[in-house]
Amino acid sequence: MDRKLLSLSALKLSEYLWKADTEIYRLFQISNSIDEARENFFNYLNALERRYFNTNSKTHYKDLHIIERNNAKECIRVLRNVLRTENEMICGFSSLKKLYNIAIFGEEALKDVSCGFLMEFIMLFRGINGKSGLYHDIFLLPADNKIASILRSKKLDSYSRKIDSFMLKYRKGTDPEAVKKHKLMKNKILKYFKSDVSDWNDYRWHLKHIIRDAGTLADLVKLEKDELDGINSALKTGVPFEITPYYLSLFNENKRQKDDRAVRAQVLPSETYCEKVSENKKLHVDMDFMGERSTSPIDAITRRYPKILIIKPVDVCPQICVYCQRNWEIKPISEKHVSRTRIKKALDWIRKNKSISEVLVTGGDPLILDDGYIDFLLNELSGIRHIERIRIGTRTPVTLPFRITEDLISIIKKYHDLGRREICIMTHFEHISEITSDAVEAVKRFRNAGISVYNQQVFTYYNSFKYETSALRRGLKVSGVDPYYTFITKGKSETMDFRVPISRIEQERKEEARFLPGLVRTDEPVFNVPKLGKSHLRAWQDHELISILRTGERVYRFYSWESKVTLINDYIYTDVSIYDYLKRLASDGENPNEYRSIWYYF
Repeated sequence: MDRKLLSLSALKLSEYLWKADTEIYRLFQISNSIDEARENFFNYLNALERRYFNTNSKTHYKDLHIIERNNAKECIRVLRNVLRTENEMICGFSSLKKLYNIAIFGEEALKDVSCGFLMEFIMLFRGINGKSGLYHDIFLLPADNKIASILRSKKLDSYSRKIDSFMLKYRKGTDPEAVKKHKLMKNKILKYFKSDVSDWNDYRWHLKHIIRDAGTLADLVKLEKDELDGINSALKTGVPFEITPYYLSLFNENKRQKDDRAVRAQVLPSETYCEKVSENKKLHVDMDFMGERSTSPIDAITRRYPKILIIKPVDVCPQICVYCQRNWEIKPISEKHVSRTRIKKALDWIRKNKSISEVLVTGGDPLILDDGYIDFLLNELSGIRHIERIRIGTRTPVTLPFRITEDLISIIKKYHDLGRREICIMTHFEHISEITSDAVEAVKRFRNAGISVYNQQVFTYYNSFKYETSALRRGLKVSGVDPYYTFITKGKSETMDFRVPISRIEQERKEEARFLPGLVRTDEPVFNVPKLGKSHLRAWQDHELISILRTGERVYRFYSWESKVTLINDYIYTDVSIYDYLKRLASDGENPNEYRSIWYYF
């Protein structure tokens, strides 16, 4: 999109709105009521679609490329949804009424409208007229096969060069410069705790020296003002934060930079986060956003699908991720409590339910448990005849790679019996800077034992820059980790700093991931619907845009993965404003024009 549009006032943007489609403005002007305006708008959209795809029409747009016509069709579909009275009732807002008032009353009607709202309709109006502005060239192959193959190869080379130019911005943790910085930080941390290099390779040492106070943190790294404000707010509101010494070594010592902003954001709670958590607690707001209590048939078990369930033997992690969807139940490591009685009851429940063939052991992080308990748990699960796969959900390869000891590998390998039962690791790398030599060594130990490792990334603002997640995919795959899921951040009020529009993850999938080799882009972008489970974001049948609020936020209706086999409730979700997201990108030095197609992902 034109960067200029991001700086314009609502009044100026309203001029662009009606320039984008003068006919809609005229229809509003001649309508004597909202109902008449709605009818005229629907008729106009129907006529447009007929012109685009009815070859018998005298005004058939045969000169408009099919790609533009297809985009126009999708924009028409969205506008029809937004115009529907049922959707207005669901959302408590009428976009049509607001547009109509702007057309009739002008500046007076703009007082409570955001620039984001106007931008959404500017782009939709341009879209329905085949003027998206997305395409600057038409690639047509000549009839001569030899010439065509050479031209096609050159086109593909241009794509490849663009990919590489973006990916070079993101430094892998094994990059020589990164290694040098990590080593300096490691030595500083060891000196601070009066320890030596032998301690560094002992995960127990890291657990004893987890950083959970502002003083220690400030002694070791320079914090930015917003980070200090967040830490002070955490201490004031009682929000816990924990960072392993290893993970702290990934910080830049003197200031936040591009290569560690994602790392810092994961573990340093912001002021907004702390205030929202505190406010929710005071108002007794249920922070179980995913509704896990309603999918827990017995304590320590969560079940949303027919054949697999989650068992949670522990509710602590060696390090707390700010955006964690289970932040309502994750406790500081000092409060670790493990009950065999509780878990034995859960195991008995699994033993009796032969519908279950797969178990995900998670929490918290189960690898925070000692070897003996892990052995007990895997032995119990492996003894259940109908369990054919055990997943271990752990972030220790990223936050505490030294936990992956030869002893631990020996225990896990005992129960990995291909042909009868598989053990696999589900981990969570967020950014390419986390792929260090220590992390790769931890993964290598699993892979050398024949154990597969899969990654589940949370797609947040801090890894959503152009090709940032693709750089992670490529780094993971070559390091022995298969990309599995990419989760869009959801509507938890306290994690607003991390949220990105759904259209951005759809754009990333189509325009960045799709340009990588197939074995690298094996992850699936999903929205985890509270209580119901994952909805695939590449399947337009599973969600639809139903409204655009005055704030510029889109409202989506999500359908359950079961929607083709049973009647089940939908889920209404209010997304992040695309306009606000692009403004934030621009303030961080990104070129919004590189993201211009984001408006046309629905």
